Amino acid sequence: MSDRRLQVFFTVARLLSFTRAAEMLHMTQPAVTFQVRQLEEQFDTRLFDRNHNRVSLTEAGRLVFRYAERIFETYTEMEAAMRELKGAVGGALVLGASTTVAEYLLPTLLGTFLRSHPGVGISLRVGNSEAVVAMVEESEIDLGVVESPVSNRNLIVQACLIDHLRLVVPPDHRLATRRKVTLRDFLDEPFVCREEGSGTREVIMEYLTRQGCTRNRLNLCMELGSPEAIKGAVAAGMGISMLSESVIAKEIALGQLVAIALDPPLERPISLVHARQKFRVPTLEVLLRFIREYCTQEEPSPVASTTMNGKET
Repeated sequence: MSDRRLQVFFTVARLLSFTRAAEMLHMTQPAVTFQVRQLEEQFDTRLFDRNHNRVSLTEAGRLVFRYAERIFETYTEMEAAMRELKGAVGGALVLGASTTVAEYLLPTLLGTFLRSHPGVGISLRVGNSEAVVAMVEESEIDLGVVESPVSNRNLIVQACLIDHLRLVVPPDHRLATRRKVTLRDFLDEPFVCREEGSGTREVIMEYLTRQGCTRNRLNLCMELGSPEAIKGAVAAGMGISMLSESVIAKEIALGQLVAIALDPPLERPISLVHARQKFRVPTLEVLLRFIREYCTQEEPSPVASTTMNGKET
């Protein structure tokens, strides 16, 4: 968009934060303030009220925001239409993914997609599921891929894979020779879990609830911010955990960890989350179609089969 001032204003108005807008636009906060003041001088009116470190739109600001939204939608639609007219799939997409998905499921998928669509640029932002959904809600990313339920009705949520979680223990653990375990078999064991906001943690807590246990019944001994850290803690004998098959495949093959099936099984959908677009963005549509087709080819589950206790599952 040629008018940088309007773009900066629109970002601040959407986030109601000069600081967050500066971070998103990769600008300094004084530069963002300068651009907004220039636009205010052009219209000869204040667009924002700033009271007690809170930012709100004035009546004039709300009017400019409505028009700016229409301008940017029309501009994006024009770009998409031009690409479609030329029969080209190109442009840039910003994806967000939860840690498990970003580290273990997306690299191969996106690598395959980019080899067949070299004109597309993809950047990836990583956070827990809660943070990724928030980025979609605030239009910071085009598509989110998460492993927890999404309840926002203003977003389109499409399940694409079913992920299976296993109980993970060190090889010398008393349960290591078991083929299956129930919740009662390990409920009192020290448990290593992901942080609040993590999709994996939420799915585990819901599993407890379905089995008639309260969330505080789990014997949490440690909260860690990544699957890698959890695997290290379990291997060191600090506790047990539940992790996705895709996360532990290497450690199982090397004999560093043992994965045990849960009874009843613990499964979760890996879901695509994006905004309800008023117009079609060809590049995003192509990526969504590719992901759906890619996922349907995965048999029998979204991850490679994992060796458990010396046998293929």
